[in-house]
Amino acid sequence: MSIEKELYKAGPYADFFSQGVRVGDSLYLAGQVGMTEAGEIPSDLPAQVEAAYRNIASVLLEFGATMDNIVDETFFVTDMKECMSQVPAVFGARQAAYGKKPEVAQTLIGVSALVDPSLKVEIKVIAKL
Repeated sequence: MSIEKELYKAGPYADFFSQGVRVGDSLYLAGQVGMTEAGEIPSDLPAQVEAAYRNIASVLLEFGATMDNIVDETFFVTDMKECMSQVPAVFGARQAAYGKKPEVAQTLIGVSALVDPSLKVEIKVIAKL
């Protein structure tokens, strides 16, 4: 049985990774990191969260979706203590990205490392069209 998929690939690793996959009315976005379009990685966690959400919004747009389409998100952070000590700033950046209090299921997971040692956060989302 074959599933019809629509892939979006972009960035320097487009030959290896898809940024997102559409299956029916569901979008599955690959984890987006706190890196700017210019490839810069901000040093502080809230700025990385902002950058990750900008990347998420960009991928959603490729499928004709917005932040309002997100139903589930998973945060991966490299330092849970740092994240929890900055909850107002981190979740303030999250709320700013949505433009309102998000209405999504959320999971927060501590990980030992991400693809670049300077990265502190990666956010993965599922959206419905």
